[in-house]
Amino acid sequence: MKAALIAVGVIALVGFGAVFVRGPAPVIVVAPEHVFDFPVLGFGVTNTMFTSWFVVAFMVILAIVVGRSMTLVPSGFSGAVEALMAGFYETFVVNIVGEENGRRFFPLVFTIFFFVLISNYAGLLPMNNVVGVTEPGHGDKQVIFEQTTIAGLDVAIIPIGPDEIDLALGDHEVTTDEDERGNFSGLLAPAFRSVMTDINAPMAIALFSFVFVEFWGFQSLGLGYLGKFFNFSRLLKGNPMGLIDVFVGLLEIISEFARVVSFTFRLFGNIFAGEVLLLMMGFLVPFLLVDVFYGLELFVGLVQAFVFAMLTLVFAQTAVTSHGDDHEEHGAASGEVAVSTTD
Repeated sequence: MKAALIAVGVIALVGFGAVFVRGPAPVIVVAPEHVFDFPVLGFGVTNTMFTSWFVVAFMVILAIVVGRSMTLVPSGFSGAVEALMAGFYETFVVNIVGEENGRRFFPLVFTIFFFVLISNYAGLLPMNNVVGVTEPGHGDKQVIFEQTTIAGLDVAIIPIGPDEIDLALGDHEVTTDEDERGNFSGLLAPAFRSVMTDINAPMAIALFSFVFVEFWGFQSLGLGYLGKFFNFSRLLKGNPMGLIDVFVGLLEIISEFARVVSFTFRLFGNIFAGEVLLLMMGFLVPFLLVDVFYGLELFVGLVQAFVFAMLTLVFAQTAVTSHGDDHEEHGAASGEVAVSTTD
């Protein structure tokens, strides 16, 4: 009986939210929206860029606070952060690449992990997609904004159950000249939006990862690192099997650049799809059910940050590993077998 009452209450709450607490139908915009111009240099600032500044500021402040409160015996908040970093270093980095390479790779890998994680979680905060600047007369599907005054400030708000118009269907657009109350139609360009829904952000991190991986490869192997891509040794010796080495090197070159594409669209696609899912669920079922999808997005945000960091770590380890060692060992082993057979 109790379970049935709970189920009825949940259904009633969901129904009440869908009918009486309905927000405007979400408009899916792939490109980040322009929110203001930088006061000094005058370049346009998008909402994803604006959000990324807060993420970076949070990371800097966190580093300063933790750094100043560190003690010989870790405790409190700084101890928790140190335990997180030490656990990540020992459990993942050292176990995969060893102590020596781990010290080189850890700063970049953990920074990528932490920045992507905080960016993904910042995109789930309630301030996203609800506060911003209005765009009067923008787009076909528009919502009616109401002009009002809050704490002495003139603002425009979207009321509960707002009136909407669709210019593509011939609906009439409301302008400030047509409404005595000063109401107008348009869209909301949110001031805060998940950073990784802007394809430029994951692409920049992917390029950063790519540059460091190649740098570590040249740093460890010198010009011998190019042998991974341009292996003509057997072909120059007259061995036709050298054509396979040339073909494999070509595939390696393609795969190096394909990583940038896969890194970018894997992260962008998952986070953008999650944002669309939350917007649609928040519109269709405002209460309770949307919380389940928030929990899912918390998990997805963590997994995507972890996958990006771990793939960077694995590719870095592959880059610093000499690809000629296996051939030399195989050749030496073959020589020993030949000598023993002759004897």
